[in-house]
Amino acid sequence: MKLVKFSKIFFIGTCALFLFILILAVFKPQDKKRDAADIMVQEIPIVGEESTLQKVSKKTTPKVIEPKAERKASILPSEKLSNTPLPDANLIHKLFVTDASKLPIVKTITYTSRVPWLEDRCAWLADYAAHHHTSRHFIARSLNGNPDYFTQKVSHGDEFNVFREDKEIEFHIVVDLSRCKMWFYYYDVEEGKRLLLKTYSVGLGRKNLERRSGLLTPLGCYRLGENVAIYKPGMMGYFQEQKVEMIRVFGTRWIPFAAAVSLDADSPRGYGIHGTPWKVDAKGNLVEDTSHIHQYKSDGCIRMKAEDVEELFAIVITKPTFVHTVKDFYDAKLPGVEENKKID
Repeated sequence: MKLVKFSKIFFIGTCALFLFILILAVFKPQDKKRDAADIMVQEIPIVGEESTLQKVSKKTTPKVIEPKAERKASILPSEKLSNTPLPDANLIHKLFVTDASKLPIVKTITYTSRVPWLEDRCAWLADYAAHHHTSRHFIARSLNGNPDYFTQKVSHGDEFNVFREDKEIEFHIVVDLSRCKMWFYYYDVEEGKRLLLKTYSVGLGRKNLERRSGLLTPLGCYRLGENVAIYKPGMMGYFQEQKVEMIRVFGTRWIPFAAAVSLDADSPRGYGIHGTPWKVDAKGNLVEDTSHIHQYKSDGCIRMKAEDVEELFAIVITKPTFVHTVKDFYDAKLPGVEENKKID
């Protein structure tokens, strides 16, 4: 009887041991898979403003780092702008004067109707402009001694300035979106030097916090294009599918953005530099509306006073010109070394 009881106990014990071993064999691989899964999760970086990888112990609950919500762009408040003094200059006249004080990127020539580079006919002012890669408006201002860009009468022996052929020149324009200011430089590529020519006040695009710039004016570096335009009262065209008097929209000049240069630049399509719109005053006269300067009122273009945009137009339309739109002047990445010497 005792033998039978012992046999039953032995049999039950053996079955229990076998069942225990079987359970261990079944569940042990699943534990390994769970550990591997934990490791994979722990190796996935949580990306916020910076990509950070946190090593987490298997027995520690991983700390979830919530990515920071993307902040909408905004114009920098004045108190956050650089406190470094901003450069200022007004050397434009030195491009046009024919005396020894003229800038080194121009030269003075004397008009004669017979020139070695043109055969079979007399040379006109337009021929001089094309040959020297200098606009007729530039030559006219130098010839007239004042900002008169349309009087282009020239006589034998008259002197005027043109750009030097032996100088590779670029122009660079910095537009500070927070200050509504523009800085206009020339850059001598061979010498690696740039010189500030003049500063201007400008009008910019309306505020739009959905844009990187915080404005309708795009942010980035752009090359100016060749499809420029001059508008006078009475000249009609189409704007936003409506026939309009162009001077009432673009002022007297239009210089388009042609292409984005910096990799992070917004699209240049439809943007440019132009004059302030003209309007009919109380007396019925068509006049320039300068109230747009230093204001955020445009659809994204850069607005300038007529005298300023006409000056800029005369200089840049025959040379490579780049516009750097930035939130702070000191964010601009300009080529070359700035000349620090004072030029009176």
